[in-house]
Amino acid sequence: MNIRTARLEMTPLRKDDWPLFQTLHSTEQVIAQCFDPLPDTVLQQKFQQRLAPWHKDADHWQCLVIRQHGSGEAIGVTGMCLSQGRAEVGYLLLPAFYGQGFGTESLQALIQWAATTQDISHFKAVVTEGNTASERVLQKTGFQLAEKVPQAHSIAGKRYADHIYHFDAV
Repeated sequence: MNIRTARLEMTPLRKDDWPLFQTLHSTEQVIAQCFDPLPDTVLQQKFQQRLAPWHKDADHWQCLVIRQHGSGEAIGVTGMCLSQGRAEVGYLLLPAFYGQGFGTESLQALIQWAATTQDISHFKAVVTEGNTASERVLQKTGFQLAEKVPQAHSIAGKRYADHIYHFDAV
């Protein structure tokens, strides 16, 4: 399964994508507004879970590597996990590719693929309060803020609200 856009190609995560996955989950600039660093054993377990082929009834995250057309350079990951009829989407990009529209382009393509090939029409995304760049990506993609959950989780010992966004592709 490949998803293509004008500038990107998204393909399922493979074993040789471990360095990218590890970098995305340990680079301070990437994770600062998402989560605390994970021990390597936990991160390796998450990686192994995401290697399993994804299908609509799967209870694990689908993980796709985002690559630039032409060069094939991996610039991040995106994916989703389906629960109770709503697909939670997420993405992480390497800092060198921030602010270039890749988050929006990859998310739009993922949603279009899910709606047209998997018959998924309800989506959600959870963003940590203060992560305004990710909120802009979601808003450009058509997501609407549905709920704010105060002090939902902790990053570096500080409590943050979760901003929960919904999008219905109907």
